[in-house]
Amino acid sequence: MNPISEITVVSPTEIEVEGQRYACRIGRGGVAADKREGDLKTPVGRFPLRVCFYRPDRLDPPETGLKTIALTPMDGWCDDPCDPLYNLHVTLPFAASHEKLWREDPVYDLIIPIGYNDETITPGKGSAIFMHLMREDGVETEGCLALKKKDFLALLPRLSVHTFIRVPAL
Repeated sequence: MNPISEITVVSPTEIEVEGQRYACRIGRGGVAADKREGDLKTPVGRFPLRVCFYRPDRLDPPETGLKTIALTPMDGWCDDPCDPLYNLHVTLPFAASHEKLWREDPVYDLIIPIGYNDETITPGKGSAIFMHLMREDGVETEGCLALKKKDFLALLPRLSVHTFIRVPAL
């Protein structure tokens, strides 16, 4: 299989990969070149992918060119701009505000953190921006990029650290 170099968001409900279109959902606030924590917007830019988290009680380790990490109930992601671990993977229990990555619903059964605000982390610029599974009701995200499970699984073997997600100003 040919590796994917870029996934492009072409509308709030579609991505394009090498001429193929797939359903998606972005943040319910649309997109933002000046993303802020809690604005419900997906950041504009071109971002790398590095790792894929998965729920081992629901899925086998996925085939992918990304590093894979099995989630546990102790996994979280800090979303508190005042905490030194802002926009980083954390272990629960965790005192500061955070997202739990082990959820009852299947949305985080597969999670790929999008390389946004992570090389030099700026507090308040946005955190926990993931590519994850779309909700059954198709509702928009809080700033992430969500795909249908069948599409996520079809693309995953072709993703690597050389794959980027591009989100233009729509």
